[in-house]
Amino acid sequence: MAIDRTRADIECWLTDMDGVLVHEDRPLPGAKELLQQWQDAGTEFLVLTNNSIFTPRDLSARLRASGLIVPEERIWTSALATADFLHDQMPGGSAYVIGEAGLITALHDIGFTMTETKPDFVVIGETRSYSFEAITKAIRLIAGGARFISTNPDATGPSADGVLPATGAINALITKATGRVPYIVGKPNPMMFRSALNKIGAHSEVTGMIGDRMDTDIVAGMEAGLHTVLVMTGISDPAVVETFPFRPDEMLRSVQELLEPAPVDSELDEPRADV
Repeated sequence: MAIDRTRADIECWLTDMDGVLVHEDRPLPGAKELLQQWQDAGTEFLVLTNNSIFTPRDLSARLRASGLIVPEERIWTSALATADFLHDQMPGGSAYVIGEAGLITALHDIGFTMTETKPDFVVIGETRSYSFEAITKAIRLIAGGARFISTNPDATGPSADGVLPATGAINALITKATGRVPYIVGKPNPMMFRSALNKIGAHSEVTGMIGDRMDTDIVAGMEAGLHTVLVMTGISDPAVVETFPFRPDEMLRSVQELLEPAPVDSELDEPRADV
């Protein structure tokens, strides 16, 4: 049964980072004020990202350089969600990891051992230095029985020179070589949202999700039972929304429209259609 609720019912918030709060290290309209509003009101919130390269401390510093104050404990990454999942699956387990400090630190912090010898899991995360040797080792370990886990499905990432192959592309390469499909913890898996809700002690019925992507933020928020808000400051626009068989609860120009007192209704603010 659908939950009949409005923005006024929302007590806690999850929000994507890139395309919602910042764009290429520039704060987006209303982001600074909304974060301050939540902190002044004591509103529980988390900033979510599929980026597993950086630790929450790194990301907090990056946001601070952009003029946005987000304490590191208010940041939830796909690396942290993956570590949380693996701890539930096998406390004190072992893993062979392709990734950067954000992922390796998260796994160390839950007591996992990094090893190349008979690991329980092979974990693929984001990195800017994928090596053929490391990928070959991952393929052999998975073929030998290690369980295949990935932080996120994003096939490409941006750079100043154009797109780069990202985690999803490496997942596909390993799948082709082994016949094994990874379990992906990050968005659009709603498990990432559920682990975030657990971290702040929030309930899905009174939590909202703000994102800029229909195929990750909105679908995962919808499947996790959250109130979904799509903003137009990232990659989506109304024409893109029309190509999907589902709708967000709200469509806004930017997070500025979430500030209180609320502005007059925007022509972009449309209710979710029945499908």
